[in-house]
Amino acid sequence: MDLGIRNKVALVTAASKGMGKASAMGLAAEGARVAMCARTAADLEAAAAEVRAKTGAEVFAMPADVTRPEQIGALVARVGETFGGVDILVANAGGPPRGHFEELTDEQWQGAVDVSLMSTVRLIRAVLPSMKARKWGRILTIQSSSVKQPIPELLLSNSVRPGVAGLMKTLASQLGAYNILVNTVCPGKIMTDRFMGGLGPSGLSREKYLESTSAEIPLGRIGTPEEFANVVVFLASERASYLTGVTLQVDGGLVRGLL
Repeated sequence: MDLGIRNKVALVTAASKGMGKASAMGLAAEGARVAMCARTAADLEAAAAEVRAKTGAEVFAMPADVTRPEQIGALVARVGETFGGVDILVANAGGPPRGHFEELTDEQWQGAVDVSLMSTVRLIRAVLPSMKARKWGRILTIQSSSVKQPIPELLLSNSVRPGVAGLMKTLASQLGAYNILVNTVCPGKIMTDRFMGGLGPSGLSREKYLESTSAEIPLGRIGTPEEFANVVVFLASERASYLTGVTLQVDGGLVRGLL
């Protein structure tokens, strides 16, 4: 199936590892020109080189911290200079830390707002002019299954990420007239470095850790970044042309709610 995004320009943030990198790889494999950013230059360059080598796509890489407004502005400006604008935005960032309510400081609450909500706001604000001018755009934000179902110990994520989904739902109605589709993608348990970071504290073997963390997933296993990226690529494509304002979990059936 031709997804209709060949030569479209895709900007993927936090793209050096995990779901961001897999999303960049998937979009590049469909012929998109891909801009990638991450905070660590060495990791970013390695990821960009891998995407180029495996897909033959045009790839632009620039270190940037999406919690820094001036760096978002500089990033989007450079992408515009290099590729002429942004057609597809995949707004991705690391998540807030764990913590009980009594332990969390004002600084940590503000940090959660900055990393999850304000990074998305600022990225969208920066790319909208080129999308409106072209009367075509795809805006995706990678959030968490906590949007649909609170996760124990992730109070900050449970509090802030649903606000991002509310932002995206509202923007879908405001931007539909410009043929800009706006959707939220919510990973469940995906095999990333962050997920595997729980192995050490668990005290379990790798096999037992994966077995225990998969127990409540109907499909009985942890998802891969590539499986998650497949959904991102579809939502970014022409084949998803009548799909906007959706908050979609990619979780192997983990979330039990009906909505």
